[in-house]
Amino acid sequence: MRALFSLVGLLVVVAIVMLIAKKQLQAVVPGVSPATPTAAGATAPTVQEQSRSAQQKVLQDVNRALEQGAARASDSQP
Repeated sequence: MRALFSLVGLLVVVAIVMLIAKKQLQAVVPGVSPATPTAAGATAPTVQEQSRSAQQKVLQDVNRALEQGAARASDSQP
């Protein structure tokens, strides 16, 4: 009997975790939009171009954050 309750409890917990994961994934999916051409006749960017663009954006963001950190550090020193 105790094993049966443990198994049922485990199944309930797994079901709850799956529902939460499903909701989280549905919340993320609308943020991703398929690539559409910007102008008539233009081709969609390739995966390699999209990857390069994302890498450049991350690099710029990291550099900007490092510069801001350095500026704050130099401002705080007497």
